[in-house]
Amino acid sequence: MTIGEVELHAMLLTASVAAACAVPGVFLVLRRLAMVSDAMGHVLLFGIVVAYGVVGSLDSLWLKVGAVLSALLTVILVEQLQRTRLLREDAALGLVFPALFSAGVLISSLYFRNTHLDVDQVLLGHVEFAARWDALPMLGLLALNLLLVVGFYRTLKLTTFDPTLATMLGFAPVAVHYCLMAMASVTVVAAFDAVGPILVGAFVVLPAITARLFVDRLGPMIALAVGFAIFGAALGVRLAFSFATNTAGMAAATCGLVYLIAFLLSPKRGLIAVWLRRRRLRQAWLQALDAHG
Repeated sequence: MTIGEVELHAMLLTASVAAACAVPGVFLVLRRLAMVSDAMGHVLLFGIVVAYGVVGSLDSLWLKVGAVLSALLTVILVEQLQRTRLLREDAALGLVFPALFSAGVLISSLYFRNTHLDVDQVLLGHVEFAARWDALPMLGLLALNLLLVVGFYRTLKLTTFDPTLATMLGFAPVAVHYCLMAMASVTVVAAFDAVGPILVGAFVVLPAITARLFVDRLGPMIALAVGFAIFGAALGVRLAFSFATNTAGMAAATCGLVYLIAFLLSPKRGLIAVWLRRRRLRQAWLQALDAHG
């Protein structure tokens, strides 16, 4: 392939990864579970090395199954620790995912030193070296995520914003929560081959929190998050090829830059807009005081 074809393919793959991650990312952000995606990205190593120890092949589908199960195990352990009321959710996350990640590192360093299960294999993404057809599964996963959200939109919306009412109406928010975590886990695992598990968290969180600065309604927020994900990923790939740097890292950094610009310039919740609004209120208050003597 020519350089232009490689860049175009990398752009398509990275944009599809970012868009697929942004869909569950909206719900994780709204449910205040944004750090769960980062935890999932770390603990994939534990599931991969355990599965590799069982099947003995780096090409086996069971490695991805092990990664998904390790991500779900993280969610379950965090919730169980939180239910003891001895730890808050952030502390439980800080306890569980470093423990599982370090266990994966120890297992790989002790038992798999002579294999190709190294840092480049499980932590770093190399989008430009992916096969031509690698974008198709991510596009399919994006379509599946959107289909699930559209099909269960009212249930997801109700359990996200008012789980108590959802329970009273018989919607089983706990079951919906685990289904959402399963969708996020599968998305993270599918994405780590292209961009690496560490950077998946950026694609899950950044487009969602950027969209949150502009809209309040769930539907437009999902659409806007997917749009920001595609824009940030595509621009990041273009910059990565221009400056000859890591593609996934530049795409994640670009998504972060898009958020920073939105944080400053958003007409509704941007820092400048908030400052101007407070200034007008202060001036109106001072004028009211002067009018009343």
